[in-house]
Amino acid sequence: MGNPWTEQPIFFVDFEGSRASGILEFGVVEVQHGVVVNARTRICRATGRVRAEDTAVHGLSEAEAATHEPFADEWDYFSSLRELGPLAAHYAGVENGLLKSVWPYPRSSPDFARPGKRVAEWGPWVDSARLYAQLYPRLESGKLEVLVTACGLHGELEQHAAAYCPPERRHYHAALYDALAGALLLGSLARDPQVAALTTMQLLALSTLDGAKRDALQQGDLF
Repeated sequence: MGNPWTEQPIFFVDFEGSRASGILEFGVVEVQHGVVVNARTRICRATGRVRAEDTAVHGLSEAEAATHEPFADEWDYFSSLRELGPLAAHYAGVENGLLKSVWPYPRSSPDFARPGKRVAEWGPWVDSARLYAQLYPRLESGKLEVLVTACGLHGELEQHAAAYCPPERRHYHAALYDALAGALLLGSLARDPQVAALTTMQLLALSTLDGAKRDALQQGDLF
């Protein structure tokens, strides 16, 4: 049937910025066997205007970003990640859209939803928001901060932030902090034996389910 998803490297991604400003900061966390094994972040030069209301949320100004290299310099890094494993995000449509606005396609990469196939797409993505909505539908919200609190992960998140995040970027709406939060939510799923036994293909399917497939899941067809 295939190996459990926990044996596959997964790269949890978060971006700060917008289509208008471009990607101003990225955070990437590598997850293997349900634990964080590596992380990287940096601020990136804006490619458009940074609105004051956006700075109020993420704390990044156009002047600060101007001293850094643009996100477009990271082509080799992000393409190599996609070759090694699926990308993940919390509400992945946002990250996918921002990534495709810079590079519509990566290099030819494994299609982790169809073992043995290759594809020139950034997806399919592992989506922690959709996974939690479908595996734990009684949770009141899919917001990152709410889920971290509900799962009792705040202390663990603070420890990882102290190890990996710049001191001034250890808060929500900072790219690596949010990526770490999502990665720990993914790791929490790995502690559920039933979920940990899923293949990567099944985890990706759960990240993109429509209503009919959700009904099938509730009847146990995917387990």
